Amino acid sequence: MDLSVVIVSWKVKDKLKDNLSALFKSQGDFKFEVFVVDNNSEDGSIEMITGDFPQVNLIANLDNRGFAAANNQAIKLAQGNFILLLNPDMQVESNTLINILDWAKINSQATVTGCKLVDGQGEIVKQVRRFPKFFDQLAITLKLPHVFPSIIDKYLYSNFDYTKETKVDSIRGAFFLVNREAYKKISGGNLPLLDERYFIWFEEVDFCRSVYKLGGEVWYAPVASCRDYVGQSFKQVNRGQTQKYFSDSMIKYFQKWENGFETGILKIVWKVILVVLPK
Repeated sequence: MDLSVVIVSWKVKDKLKDNLSALFKSQGDFKFEVFVVDNNSEDGSIEMITGDFPQVNLIANLDNRGFAAANNQAIKLAQGNFILLLNPDMQVESNTLINILDWAKINSQATVTGCKLVDGQGEIVKQVRRFPKFFDQLAITLKLPHVFPSIIDKYLYSNFDYTKETKVDSIRGAFFLVNREAYKKISGGNLPLLDERYFIWFEEVDFCRSVYKLGGEVWYAPVASCRDYVGQSFKQVNRGQTQKYFSDSMIKYFQKWENGFETGILKIVWKVILVVLPK
């Protein structure tokens, strides 16, 4: 099996259907399997998959297990030489999969690869990020970029050239291709599992940082393109709850990777922010 595509879905039945329709129209000489892990959508997604896409390997959770844990359920079953984590609100082109696979097979130094993402209007989704640092995350927590946008330009890699393939710190988890053999070599044979301490957010940057710690690399490769409708599930969650998810993951990331002083400051600031945020 060349490729295992893993989709974790929550309450986006129509976008998921478009995603799967596009996937199964993919062209090229390769074999792939598709897993959908549904996090208790209760919107007809299960019935749509079983009725329209019986070839999909469906995992129907009875609760919302979050992004990392749900992906891991499928990764443990995946047979592909490459594993693609793909958001449900994505839509591949007919040559997306073959183009990114061909590139990744040649460029085995890339443990993780991301492709060019474009939004619904055809504009580039600026997905490449440098690893989070204390001051840029503190600025985001305090909402300072709303007043001083350039304050996080370095973190956002605002001058990144999206026309060139480049080794990067991290890429968006919406289209996240893992070379299983490359990961096996640097990890001693472990499965490329996400850290389940994160419910949502920071799990992909955490994985990328782990890859570098083990001696691997992360690459952006615009040889393939995919449409990204960006955050369709989260449009259904109130702002207060999304901020709680985000703050929880940020603090867990800093607890894992940075020093206790920085983590403590972020904890204090977030406690204040979450109190004053509109519910």
